[in-house]
Amino acid sequence: MVIAIVPAAGCGRRLDATLKKQYLLLDGVPIVVRTLDVFQRHPLVDQIFLVVPHDERAFCQKEIVTAYHLTKVVQVVAGGAERQDSVANGLAACMAQPDDIVVIHDGVRPFLSADTLSGAIEAATAYGAAVVGVPVKDTVKEVCEGTICSTPARERLWLAQTPQAFRAAVLRDAYEQAARTAVRATDDASLVELAGYKVHMVRGSYRNIKITTPEDLVVARALLGA
Repeated sequence: MVIAIVPAAGCGRRLDATLKKQYLLLDGVPIVVRTLDVFQRHPLVDQIFLVVPHDERAFCQKEIVTAYHLTKVVQVVAGGAERQDSVANGLAACMAQPDDIVVIHDGVRPFLSADTLSGAIEAATAYGAAVVGVPVKDTVKEVCEGTICSTPARERLWLAQTPQAFRAAVLRDAYEQAARTAVRATDDASLVELAGYKVHMVRGSYRNIKITTPEDLVVARALLGA
């Protein structure tokens, strides 16, 4: 079984909009609906767990899940204080079996392609853990107190995106270890790496943007128009 956890519990401070970013419209359709629809249509995905702020669950069930006929969404889960907490809540709700594949994807990445999602699922099935990403285009500098202290080799650097896909047993172990040691991370792959697992990188797309700033929204509308 393939289970998708879609965290969409952010408040969108960086976007500075009156409406939370996941509900902003792209050509008349909420961003989170466009994201969920990729999983709804994908033949390998069996279930979706949408994670939203606690007080928005009823709204999302009615105005997002039911209104847009997202039949694979089996539960709208209450999120936590941070993304890691929200994913942990989704993982607890889904009751995945050890060999099930759990795919985690940001609710505000609406341009995920079906082929990229397939690649992540296939890699997680083969290797146990996989992350979608793209090679960096620019030279990256590490800065220490305002001064460049190193220039990593660009050829080895990738930008991690979502989806990130894992065998359920691997992901649960990583989250359990993180809970015991109070480790915090900005993505699920980091927790899996810290738990001692190797994570396979899957080539994604530069179109697979995360909408977090006003500039991202402009790019998203341009991509949709294209």
